[in-house]
Amino acid sequence: MVMEKIIYIRPRHRLQVLPNEIITIEKLAQVVGNQELINPIKELVVHRVNMSDKNIVIIDVMQMLAEIHHYDPEIDVQTVGSSQTIVEIMYKKYNFSPVMLILVWLLLFVGAALAIMNFHEDVSMQAVHQRVYKIITGHSSEKPLLLQIPYSIGLGLGMILFFNHLFKKRINEEPSPMEVEMFNYQLDLDQYVAMNENKESMKKLDDH
Repeated sequence: MVMEKIIYIRPRHRLQVLPNEIITIEKLAQVVGNQELINPIKELVVHRVNMSDKNIVIIDVMQMLAEIHHYDPEIDVQTVGSSQTIVEIMYKKYNFSPVMLILVWLLLFVGAALAIMNFHEDVSMQAVHQRVYKIITGHSSEKPLLLQIPYSIGLGLGMILFFNHLFKKRINEEPSPMEVEMFNYQLDLDQYVAMNENKESMKKLDDH
C-alpha cells in the first residue's frame, strides 16, 4: 500500500527563540499527518537566527512550503490558519536595580494620585460630599469624613475589582480591561510588524 503524502500544517502566531537558535518547522507550526512522513519534516531547518535579524523575524508559510518541497516535491501540504509566524529573538534583558524600581514605582504612584485629585477637583467632589452630608444629616461640614472615608476605601476596592488583581493574585478568571487592551495592542503591533516586514522583503526581491 502506497503511503498517502498529505500533511497539514498550522503556523503558530508568535514564537520566542534565543540568539543563534536553529528554527525548525516543528517550532514554527503544528504538523499533522502520517507519523513516518511528518517526523523528518518537523526537523527541517527554515531559518538560523543571526545578529542581522535584530529582534523580530517574520517567517512566511511559503518558506516552510519551500523547505518541505525541497525535501520531497511529491508531498501535498495543506495549510491551516495564519500564513505567518512572528519570531521574537530574546536577547539578554536589562536588569533594573532596586533603586530604579523604587523610582519608577514612586513616579507611577505620584502620577496616579495627581490624576485622581485633578479629576475630583474638576467635578467638585468635595462640594458634592458637603452637600450630600448636609442633605443626610441636616448639618454643614467642611470635612464630611463620614462620606469621604468610605468613598476613599470604595475607590481603592473598585480599582482592585476593575483591574482584577490584588498584587500578583487574580481575583477571578476573567481578563481585566487592561489585559484586553494590551492583548489588542499586541495584535495590532504584530499586524504592523508583519506588514512592514513583508514590504521590506518585497523591496529586497525587487532590488535583486
